[in-house]
Amino acid sequence: MEKEKTRVHIISHSHWDREWYMEFEKHRFLLIDLIDRLIEKHEKGEDFESFHLDGQTIILEDYFEIRPDEKEIVKEMIELGKLHIGPWYVLQDAFLTSAESNVRNLLYGLKDAEAYGRYVKLGYFPDTFGIYGQAPQILQQAGIDSAAFGRGVKPTGFNNMVMDSADFESPYSELEWKAPDGSSVLGVLFANWYSNGNEIPVNRLEAKAFWDQKLADAKKYASTNQLLFMNGCDHQPLQADLPEALQTAKELYPDIEFIHSSFETYQNDLKQHLPSTLQTIHGELRNQKTDGWSTLVNTASSRIYLKQMNQKCQTLLENGAEPMAAMAHLTGKPYPEQYLEYAWKTLMKNHPHDSICGCSVDEVHREMETRFNKAESAANLIIGQSSRSIAEKIDTSWLPEDAVPIVVYNTSGWNRDTLIRKTVELEKVFFDEKPFSEIPDYLASKRTPEFQLYDASGLAIHAEITDERVEFDYDLPDDRFRKPYYAKKAQVSFLANGLPTFGYRLFYLLPEQNKENNESTLFTGDRQLENEHVRLTIHDDGSYDLMNKETGKQYRKLGVYQDTGDIGNEYMFKQTSDGKQYSTIEEKANVQIIKDTPLEAQVEIIHEWELPAQADELLDKERQSLVWHPDRQAGRLSETKVLSIKTWISLEKNAKGPKIKASIDNSLNDHRLRVLFPTDFIADHHHAASVFEIAERPNKPEGEWENPIFDHHLQQFVSISDNVDGLTIATKGLNEYEVLEDRNTVAVTILRSVGEMGDWGVFPTPEAQCLGENTAEWMIIPHKGNVLESRAFQEAYQYLIPCFSEQTTKHPGTLPSVMEYLDWNQDGLALSNMKIGKSGDLFIRWFNPVKQPVPLQAQVNGYKDFYQSSIVEKLGETSGRTRSVNTVVEPYKIVTYGFRKDNENED
Repeated sequence: MEKEKTRVHIISHSHWDREWYMEFEKHRFLLIDLIDRLIEKHEKGEDFESFHLDGQTIILEDYFEIRPDEKEIVKEMIELGKLHIGPWYVLQDAFLTSAESNVRNLLYGLKDAEAYGRYVKLGYFPDTFGIYGQAPQILQQAGIDSAAFGRGVKPTGFNNMVMDSADFESPYSELEWKAPDGSSVLGVLFANWYSNGNEIPVNRLEAKAFWDQKLADAKKYASTNQLLFMNGCDHQPLQADLPEALQTAKELYPDIEFIHSSFETYQNDLKQHLPSTLQTIHGELRNQKTDGWSTLVNTASSRIYLKQMNQKCQTLLENGAEPMAAMAHLTGKPYPEQYLEYAWKTLMKNHPHDSICGCSVDEVHREMETRFNKAESAANLIIGQSSRSIAEKIDTSWLPEDAVPIVVYNTSGWNRDTLIRKTVELEKVFFDEKPFSEIPDYLASKRTPEFQLYDASGLAIHAEITDERVEFDYDLPDDRFRKPYYAKKAQVSFLANGLPTFGYRLFYLLPEQNKENNESTLFTGDRQLENEHVRLTIHDDGSYDLMNKETGKQYRKLGVYQDTGDIGNEYMFKQTSDGKQYSTIEEKANVQIIKDTPLEAQVEIIHEWELPAQADELLDKERQSLVWHPDRQAGRLSETKVLSIKTWISLEKNAKGPKIKASIDNSLNDHRLRVLFPTDFIADHHHAASVFEIAERPNKPEGEWENPIFDHHLQQFVSISDNVDGLTIATKGLNEYEVLEDRNTVAVTILRSVGEMGDWGVFPTPEAQCLGENTAEWMIIPHKGNVLESRAFQEAYQYLIPCFSEQTTKHPGTLPSVMEYLDWNQDGLALSNMKIGKSGDLFIRWFNPVKQPVPLQAQVNGYKDFYQSSIVEKLGETSGRTRSVNTVVEPYKIVTYGFRKDNENED
């Protein structure tokens, strides 16, 4: 039998970072030239078979903003298979973008790609800095059964440094990649990087040397006779003479078939030749079996301010704007689908791996701040419009004339008891009612009465009215010109109990004389804060002990700050050669009480901490000489400056743990600041929130790991337990942590200061030193058992999700005082999102974070028909005329249900 020929698939592409070592417009200028040249070849009928547009549809948006007249010819090229697009909107960083952000990226990418008639069914992650473990399940639900990636699995290392070892995670470029739920895709590892077929020579002598080496490299890791060569690299111009180069190769190697291919062709051919078994890779791709220097994990702490802005925008969109707009839609308001898409796309422009990772030049990250501000503004606008729309339909006509109604909304997905702080207008005077110059003094001189807060049942609730002031504001009526006014405002604080999962509850303020207050404060000692769940004691050095009152477990000396020198770059941390670690243990702090009420106790702690001012002179020489960060030897200067840290520790009534905010006035260069949480647990694994998963990770790395640190990504929280007690740290936009061997201490990075981009050249980034004011926020949640069994993950997820509130008026309406749009059993599953899809149906998504099946019962007010959908909102069969979902969610499964409205003619 004749042996089948080796087939060489050459795929032309250009990996397109929209912004990186140059700002966006400079990169786009080159992109215009690239696509123009492709169009020119097509129009001239030149022999150029196909080009892969890097798996992201935003490239077309960027191009058409400059060349709108080329849309039809580009669409023709896509339909003919000359250009290959999708399935993503952007090539995002996987670990620094939320679960729902990753879904929107696929949802909008597929929507845009489908408008052109065809797209590449390939999960394309060419340069992603590690990939979340649930990617195979997400891809399978989107109808994609293959993925291609360049990092995360040995044998490859940074920039295609292939490591010879018998202990590869996969011996082949081809592998089976399996998600925690068992979903799997065919994985294709760029074992020789995504540039292994770049700049193919036409000259016979050069081509012979090129192909002898390249063919040997590819065969080393190929499981079949189908060899993949990626003809391109980062921002690579088109190789115009590729047809001639392929002709040379065919003449040199008549026994090998060379084709100008596409991923579609390559995948089809590859699947027909795969061996009966492949190595199976499970879960997260984080280069676990490498030396640890090239995982690029410390991009999680570069320019932390970007991560904080991103977390805020993601939360406002997926836990605010979408569910609030969905609830408003259920009461008759049109759903702002297009505006939400605009907001998401604005945010996702910041999600590429060189953008959100903070590993670009300063100009790039300045532009990102503007996009974040636009996305935040859009989300808040939708939340405000939806909130007012619902509040205007609630019947408040039964309230007393002088009542101040307040509607509190909960979109967390769980019933909730939480402290609400709402600025209310106690009185306002419009400019057409009184000369505007007289209004501020008039309002300021009026005595503010005492107020009592009630819920809709008439139950009196303790509330605090503070921060009275007179401020200018305005109304924008739907049918009239704007109406300016001054208002007497104040902040009302109260504990809102029993908030529905997705819904609202009405409260109201009434002026009332001789209001009684029998509530006790939360201070039980000079520096001791205590509520129903925890007791916290603060030491002279600003650290604190925390006791879980349910179990009696005491955690000692939490909250110590640790500072080390950092001579790495935006990609990777490298400690200075002196090896010194400074901490605030025994550093005298100024501790004072700043709030003492029945609802909240708060302490301010100030550290004025002398530390080395920056790295020594050697660092600049090493940067200029392109010394790779693991080999650097610079130390820290003996000169010192003061690092000022203000820490506010707050304990709220009924909260499961304290909330902490730190303000760091950073005057130092070249250092990393972490906050430490020693647990004293005997444990070799821990948990961290990831994308649709609470991942279990080892405390210690694999044997091949050479990097002295073992940092990891987190999304919302990290948790460690000895299965008797557990401690969970929830964070807002703090995405890097390490579990230290000493006392099994969780170390969370709150600031990292570096002065260069790193990678392939000399790119100074002085703004990455993050000088000036920086902030960090976290919550400490002690609990029984681990974070899963105790359901502490529910509290940790909710820490990031605000409640929204709306002051309304006395008016008639059709809605009740309390409304729960979604009723579900709330135990064991995590609710991810509620939104209206493009079909007009309501979609709700859950995932199961545990290894046991979990029952799900759910019903939506006003809906009967439901169906199980895919993650990209593909319609399914209805499950019959029944009021509720009643099913079991298998371990680690992501489930999305679509709900259709009741027909008007049915009861």
